[in-house]
Amino acid sequence: MKNPLVVVACLVVGTPVLAANPRPCHGRSLDRNGTRQGTLLWGMNGEGVLASVALDGALLEDKTLSGLRLEGGRLVASSAFHSLEGVVFQGKTLDGKSVEVALCRAEPDRMDPSRERYQIEVWRPERAMWENPCMATNPEFTPRALAVPGVWDARGARQEEAGTFTFACEAGAIAKCVEWGYKPWEEKDGKSLADIHQACTRMARADYCGNGSSHTRDGSPIDVYDERKVMTRSRVSSTLWDVRRGSFEAAWSTEGASCLSHTRDGRAVDEVMAECPDLFQRADKDLGEGDRCTVVRKEVRAEEAPLRNRSYGHGEQALFQGAAP
Repeated sequence: MKNPLVVVACLVVGTPVLAANPRPCHGRSLDRNGTRQGTLLWGMNGEGVLASVALDGALLEDKTLSGLRLEGGRLVASSAFHSLEGVVFQGKTLDGKSVEVALCRAEPDRMDPSRERYQIEVWRPERAMWENPCMATNPEFTPRALAVPGVWDARGARQEEAGTFTFACEAGAIAKCVEWGYKPWEEKDGKSLADIHQACTRMARADYCGNGSSHTRDGSPIDVYDERKVMTRSRVSSTLWDVRRGSFEAAWSTEGASCLSHTRDGRAVDEVMAECPDLFQRADKDLGEGDRCTVVRKEVRAEEAPLRNRSYGHGEQALFQGAAP
C-alpha cells in the first residue's frame, strides 16, 4: 500500500418497542461520505457514542436472526436471509445505556470486497426519532460505518467481547486504520494485525499517553509506516506530503507512544510528560533511518514498536481534496 496518508485528525436510555415507533431507515441517501479523520475514535458525535453492538437478539421485522456472525469486515446471517438491510440490533453506548441500532443499507466496498460499508441509525427516545450517529464530515454526504471486531472503552483500549462488535464510522480512527490496511481480522507474515491496528488508533489520534486523549488537529498530514510493510515510508514528495518538511514524530504500540520526538499539535513534549508523569522519561534513542526519540516510555523497548509516523510537527491545517488513501 502506498503512502502518504492525509489524516484529518479530524446513545440514550431505553429500549423502545419497535412497533410503537416510526420505522427506521426512511429517507436514506446513496451518497458517500468523504474520507476524513482526526481526533475522533469512533467517528461519532458526542451525543451518546455507540460503543458496542450485540450479534444476538437482532430482529428483522418480527423474526429473530440466528447464526448472525461477523466474518472479517462483513456481517453474515444464515442463508435464509438474503439481505440484512432493516435489521435492528441491540447496542450499548459508551456509558452503558441500551440503544437500538438499525442497519439501513449495506454496500460492498469497491476498494476491498472483503468488507462492506453500512448506513446505520440509532433510536433517540428524547426526540422520538431515528438518527445516523456517524459524524458527517461533508453535509452533502451520508456517512457510513464499518463492522469491526472488538470494542473500545473511553480510554481508547480495545477488548475482545464474545458476541459483540463495533460499528466504526468512516470519520473515526478505528475505521480509517482498517482502510489503511490494518485489518484486525487478518494476518501478515503469520502474525495477527489486531495489535498493529490498535497501535494505529493511538497513532491516528496522537494519543501519546494511551489514555484516550487526542493531541492532533483536523487536517494534520502524517506519513505512516510499519515493521510489516503494510504501509511504507514515503521517500518522494507529492501534493499530499512534503518529505523535506516531515520529521519523525513517534513510535507506537497498543498502549500509546513508545517514544516521542515532537508533538503533532505543536505543544511542548514536557506537557505530554506532565499529562502522564509516570510513563515517560528523557532519553536519546536512535531507532535507525533517521528516526530518533527524545522521550521514551519507561520499561519499553521503543525499537520493538510495530508502527511509526512522521509529521510536520506544528499542527498546521492542511486539507487535501481527493486524498483517499
